[in-house]
Amino acid sequence: MKTYVIRTIAENPEQSLACVEREKPAIGPGDVLVRMRAATLNFRDLRIFRGQYRPRLTLPLVPLSDGVGIVEEVGSEVRRFSPGNRVAGTFFQTSPDGTETGSGRMTLGCEKDGVLSEWVALPESGLVLVPDHLSDEEAAALPCAGLTAWNALMEGDPVRPGDTVLIQGTGGVSIFALQFARLAGCRTIVLSRSSAKLERARKLGATETICTGDVPDWEKRVMDMTGGQGADRIVEVTGGESLPRSLEAVRPEGQILVIGVLSGVETYLSLAPILMKEIRLRGILVGDRELFQQMNRAISASKLIPVIDRTFPFSGVLDAYHFLDRGAVFGKLAVHIEGS
Repeated sequence: MKTYVIRTIAENPEQSLACVEREKPAIGPGDVLVRMRAATLNFRDLRIFRGQYRPRLTLPLVPLSDGVGIVEEVGSEVRRFSPGNRVAGTFFQTSPDGTETGSGRMTLGCEKDGVLSEWVALPESGLVLVPDHLSDEEAAALPCAGLTAWNALMEGDPVRPGDTVLIQGTGGVSIFALQFARLAGCRTIVLSRSSAKLERARKLGATETICTGDVPDWEKRVMDMTGGQGADRIVEVTGGESLPRSLEAVRPEGQILVIGVLSGVETYLSLAPILMKEIRLRGILVGDRELFQQMNRAISASKLIPVIDRTFPFSGVLDAYHFLDRGAVFGKLAVHIEGS
């Protein structure tokens, strides 16, 4: 079978990735063999092959965490799946010692071989059925980006109708956040440097938008738009210098949902607004299988359609990485695997 592997840490995908031939994986009693049909890329996939996500990777490593395929064979102890089922792998996989939470968690495409391959073998516990109404590429967008946005807005203390949700950017997580916030009846404000992307966001249902290229002090504009109250929730995907601005733009007792670090992992923060406004900072790291299934039920009921910017052939994986690296994506990038 054909599979892509990260063979070395490098700055460019041409130096790091290679398409190689491997034997189709064998399965054990509790495993499922999946013929992959589509995969999608996340920003972390750039950081992984550059050695910026986990400094000590075991190479060669099959990349990507998000993919969908058809069950081809199941082990003798598998009860939840049958040949012909369409499934996605969960972002978190059980480690060899059985650990599913905490520091023992393994993730596809990083601590464990990912899904950019014609076939993959995964444990029964590491798979879910995907919504029937979605295409393969659309369903492949769910495991990381979709579930992260769902966790941020719907888990624990979910958003309510009428809440104002400020969403940074128009990448995979951000567009899912826009869709889920609309589903919940929220007012949405989307930030982007691109007026063209903001136009697309409005067509997708964004209530209001702010072009940060024209309005660099966007936190002040948010306060004006909310009558001096601030946003109820902020989907913080930028990190770095953006976080102090989010502290200014969130309402008292509001939540900042820290999801990404596009502009850096370090920043200077004044604790004063956190204390005086009683702000909640919540880190979001995807979600577990139960939450994935909950999200899929909601997507099926609402017939929500994930946004796929464009799809690349299996032979064009390097082009997909370069397109993602340019920051031009609206929603998700997909790779078509079946028939590669």
